Amino acid sequence: MTHIPTWLFFATIALVFWGVTGVTQKLSTNRISSELSFLWFAYAMIAIAIVLAITLPIRWHLHPLTLWLCIAGGTLNGLGALTSFSALESGGKASIVISLISLYPLLTVAIAVLFLHERLAPLQIVGIVFAIAAAILLSMESPAATGISTPQP
Repeated sequence: MTHIPTWLFFATIALVFWGVTGVTQKLSTNRISSELSFLWFAYAMIAIAIVLAITLPIRWHLHPLTLWLCIAGGTLNGLGALTSFSALESGGKASIVISLISLYPLLTVAIAVLFLHERLAPLQIVGIVFAIAAAILLSMESPAATGISTPQP
């Protein structure tokens, strides 16, 4: 039997959690404002952080750059979550909004190539092209989906 790498196990769990999260975010923003929904989201994150701080040994002394990178990452993650709630509240369909924002790794790849000098294999470049095509196709609304009728010739 093949051993599943630990990283793949956790990545798969994250995929399931985030997949369900998109639906819960849409349901909450259908009932309350995106800001209030985001605040409850943040409270849940804080609760998880408190449990981790209490139950795990944590090395609190960090290099200042590491600390600022963590703070920047958390801030950007929070702002991304807040804007995703706003996209859902302003009428975006969960199936489209969550799919589009889930393409954020494309930006990560671009930054990694430009600033970290990472290289992409040809097959990975093909994958990026498909992801961009998927984003374009997902963002296009069909007249049937919007309820707008198109004139007949």
